[in-house]
Amino acid sequence: MKILLSLSISIISIIHWMTGFQIDSNRAMLGYLFAFVGVLTIPIGCMFFVVIQHLTRAGWSVLVRRMAEFAMAAIPLFGILFIPIIAIKSNVFPWMNLDHLDRALIKKLPYLNINFFTIRAYFYFAIWTWISIWFYKTSIKQDEPERFDFVNKKNKWAFDLTEKMSSWSPVSMIFLAITTTFASFDWLMSLQPHWCSTVFGIYFFAGCFLAAVAFNGLMLVKSSVPVNAEHYQDLGKFIFGFTVFWAYISFSQLMLYWYSNIPEETEFYIRRLQNGWEYVSYSLICTNFFLPFFIFMSKHVKRNIVAFSFTCIWILLTHFIDIYWLIVPTTDKINWFSFIIYDISALIGILFLYISVILIIMRNKSHYPKGDPRLGESLRFENY
Repeated sequence: MKILLSLSISIISIIHWMTGFQIDSNRAMLGYLFAFVGVLTIPIGCMFFVVIQHLTRAGWSVLVRRMAEFAMAAIPLFGILFIPIIAIKSNVFPWMNLDHLDRALIKKLPYLNINFFTIRAYFYFAIWTWISIWFYKTSIKQDEPERFDFVNKKNKWAFDLTEKMSSWSPVSMIFLAITTTFASFDWLMSLQPHWCSTVFGIYFFAGCFLAAVAFNGLMLVKSSVPVNAEHYQDLGKFIFGFTVFWAYISFSQLMLYWYSNIPEETEFYIRRLQNGWEYVSYSLICTNFFLPFFIFMSKHVKRNIVAFSFTCIWILLTHFIDIYWLIVPTTDKINWFSFIIYDISALIGILFLYISVILIIMRNKSHYPKGDPRLGESLRFENY
């Protein structure tokens, strides 16, 4: 029933977005790119979360890890959803319009061309699919009937799988970091191809991780996983820490560009400080930093399920606004606000399609790794 309802919402929303496509195809595709990237940040962030847990051999997070594994296992869906971006020859990316290239963009054509762009994108998806599916399937294997080592009285099968995932986590983290950084360059930074930022990949990663932890937290609240206030408090610590990290990276980029005042660099902020975008830019300081910072500063908020859930929803909403702020101001159209309803429809359509795939993956699966040898540690976990 949940799957059918989620699919219905997705289909209705996508149909509504398609009416906007009939009005202005280029503007509608910009909204589609926003929805695609916005929802994609969740499984990317979940991959980082899962790999980090294995990399650090964390025991507390065993109970909360499986939901992130479900969320990241749906990553192949986005390889399909990427097809319209390359199939519909719109003017979303300025460098795709070969008739209006200046000398600077002509020099970038060996990198910024549709063929290499497509190859790179599906290379990213291949890496992400391998990492997400391998870690997910290996974790699921731990739930199989126990294979005891009767000499040592322990589940050697589960220990071996845990060690295997830990040993592969460093390499996976390196590939995740590289591909995520280049994906942010290709799909976001190249919307303004004359502009560049050396910290943009880290900025994008911070947003991905925040969205993933918030989404994972909401899934846990609705699941049958025997988590307690201790686990919610630690997830809240992640959100609190990465809220500060996101703000630090954002300010670092702004401060350096403002100080140097180079036209190629200030272009990014000039577009976002005119035509009504200045209000969005200034509000991000409050919505994405100050409010979650002061709310999650208290451990009592982190441990209260209602307050925790509300804050996670807030984090997701403001994260989507941040992605919207990164993408939509790149258009020269001033009437951006009049098209926002179609952008929201695209977001709802892709988000609920993603949720539908997650619900399908979750069917007949344990909501936490029952066979993980560190499960007892996670069940007994306490904050000190």
